[in-house]
Amino acid sequence: MIKILCVGKIKEKFLKDAINEYIKRLSKYTKLEIIEIPDEATDNSNITLDKEKEKLLKHINPKDYNIVLDIEGKMLDSLDFAHKINSIFTNENSNITFIIGGSCGLHQEIKKLANYSLSFSKLTFPHQLFRVLLLEQIYRSFKILNNETYHK
Repeated sequence: MIKILCVGKIKEKFLKDAINEYIKRLSKYTKLEIIEIPDEATDNSNITLDKEKEKLLKHINPKDYNIVLDIEGKMLDSLDFAHKINSIFTNENSNITFIIGGSCGLHQEIKKLANYSLSFSKLTFPHQLFRVLLLEQIYRSFKILNNETYHK
C-alpha cells in the first residue's frame, strides 16, 4: 500500500481531475490512500511548521517506510525510483508513505523520522502540483516494474 500524506487541500478542478486519473490508473497495481491535513496560515514560518508537524505526526506510522519529499533529498531518475519502490515492497515488506510539506516545507523533526529523503528537482513546485507529479512517477514506476509500455 502507498500512502501520500500531504499538507493542504487541492482546490483547482484541473488538478483534482489529474489526481483522480492517476488514482484510477494506480488501482490496478496497489492500494493508495491520500491523507490531507490543513495547512496553517501564519506569518511566522516556524509557528506554521510546528503546527503542521503536530498534525503530520498523527498520521506517520513508524512501521511504514516513510519518504519525505525535500529539495535537499536524493534525486533519482524514473528507473531508480521504480527500483526503490520495488525494493521497499520486497526487502522492507512495508507500506510506503510519501510526505509532502506545505508552502513552508517540512519541520526538521519530520525529516528526521523519515527512512529516505527524496528530491524531484532543485526547483520549487507548488505542493498541489507536486502531488500530481508524484502520482505520475509512482504510476510510471509500476509500468516500468511490470514491463508495460508507457510514453517516454
